[in-house]
Amino acid sequence: MTFSQTLWRSNHNLYQQILALPFNQELAAGTLDRTVFCHYVIQDAHYLLAYGRALAVAAAKAFEADDVIQFSEAAKIAIIVERSLHNDFMQEFGITKTEFETTPLTLACHHYTSFLTATAWSESYPVILAALLPCFWIYAEVGKDIVSKSVANNPYQAWIDTYSGEEFHSAVRNVIATVDKVAARCDEDTLAKMHAAYTMGAKLEWLFWDSAYQQRQWLGLDHI
Repeated sequence: MTFSQTLWRSNHNLYQQILALPFNQELAAGTLDRTVFCHYVIQDAHYLLAYGRALAVAAAKAFEADDVIQFSEAAKIAIIVERSLHNDFMQEFGITKTEFETTPLTLACHHYTSFLTATAWSESYPVILAALLPCFWIYAEVGKDIVSKSVANNPYQAWIDTYSGEEFHSAVRNVIATVDKVAARCDEDTLAKMHAAYTMGAKLEWLFWDSAYQQRQWLGLDHI
């Protein structure tokens, strides 16, 4: 069994909980409230900028030249996707540039991006990869699940197509292969840290979607 397979198996129940979230169920059914999706898109755009930066740090710490290229390109793509959210989804759903820029990070988004940033700067390359992997892998699997259930004329079909498409899934398979390659040369202590980093990232994926559905904010702290 590969390292990535052990990761997936040990966190499978968490993945099932992510699939069962009302956000993903209602997204597939096309019944997700517009305001919920808009809340999600704004936070996702904030998140992707931080994710791109973490990918860039991973590229800087990579062991091999091919990995530097892989994660430098991934960082670039994360920023391109973040910008496309402005040009496509935000325009389509009536989210203005001012509204995006003045909307702060939610607790979940702040927690997740802080975890990625701290891990990227303070941990070794293998651990960084494990922390970054859930966003790649879980999105790909969720996209695959949702596209199989999506209703006709789903208002969120463009989002679904992004994460269920072959281009994204091919990139995810390449990242998984890199993680396995890197894990093969790690000691037991590093592998344990990789497991912990992946699980925390997966938990924060769950939290991000749940927070978006609940539209959670920094309630009671606006006066500070």
